[in-house]
Amino acid sequence: MASTVVPNRLSPKVLADLVAHSLLADAALVVGGAGLVGALAQWTIPFTPVPMTGQTLGVLLVGATLGMRRGIASMGLYLLAGLAGVPWFTDHDSGYATVTATFGYIVAFVVAAGVLGALTERGNDRKLVNAIVAMAIAEAIIYVIGVSWLKVDLSCSWSQAIAYGFTPFILGDLVKAAIAAAVLPLAWRTIGRR
Repeated sequence: MASTVVPNRLSPKVLADLVAHSLLADAALVVGGAGLVGALAQWTIPFTPVPMTGQTLGVLLVGATLGMRRGIASMGLYLLAGLAGVPWFTDHDSGYATVTATFGYIVAFVVAAGVLGALTERGNDRKLVNAIVAMAIAEAIIYVIGVSWLKVDLSCSWSQAIAYGFTPFILGDLVKAAIAAAVLPLAWRTIGRR
């Protein structure tokens, strides 16, 4: 008996659940999410040892729309494929040697996407206030892991690591979080799934 693939429209936990469930569909979503973050990594402004990029917006959208498992898989793919040579880190870089100072942020993308995915699976992306809180939690995870790694890699003080890896970026990341937090409830309203 042939199996049919149907969208999980009865009780979608995240937006990606509106796509037909199959191994192929999930793989395409995972690869697409990694590709989105890789593309947004190319929008870059050299800054401190940490460049300003669009990656965090991608991580927020990927984690929130794909859910915990696919979000982790997507950001894990981004991390591992980039280390293996896919040139989708900032400025088309790849390999660990090109991201030593910022590697903590890339690891944090995996954790943040998983936590954000778990939060959105509980419906925290359907109302603006809840979505803002969920995005703020994901951003905090990225900063805690990223700045901690930066401190160790640069052998600098906490104040210097914060000055390099947090202070210059917080305003831009708040804007990215606000965009992601606004887009998701709007998407749910548009498809009539509140």
